Amino acid sequence: MPAPDTGLRVNPAEEIIATKGLSIRFLLTGESSNGSVATFELTVPHAEGLPAPAHSHDHYEETIYGLEGVLRWTVDGAVIDLGPGEVLCIPRGAVHRFDNQGTQDAKALCVITPAAIGSDYFRETFAVINEAAGGPPDRARMLEIMRRHGLTPAPPPVAKA
Repeated sequence: MPAPDTGLRVNPAEEIIATKGLSIRFLLTGESSNGSVATFELTVPHAEGLPAPAHSHDHYEETIYGLEGVLRWTVDGAVIDLGPGEVLCIPRGAVHRFDNQGTQDAKALCVITPAAIGSDYFRETFAVINEAAGGPPDRARMLEIMRRHGLTPAPPPVAKA
């Protein structure tokens, strides 16, 4: 007799969203966790970084667990290198970004609690990045997408004289 279908699945939201080597592999979304958590793998090629402006979010924490390589995170001005087996919790309201300044690709597991952001945000921003065809993405469009999905873009850095 077959087991009853409970609706439980391994990686129920598996989807890969990618641009320029940067990829997001969603594993769990708010829809599949009653809104409690979203989880995705982030892969960043060497010498690449966050293609969107630094930002903060007031509605969720973002916990990053290093899997491969080293990602350099800047959180409220503090520089933190995160390697395999290390974890970083970015609190609500902290301005942050990441870069891979290493010689190998980096991979991290990202956990969003509660699941206030999902794959739609990454699909939309990566589309704008892809449309730029290697040039800088349309900043106004990126900022609009970020705000609509609950991210607060940080002001651009002030040039030093």
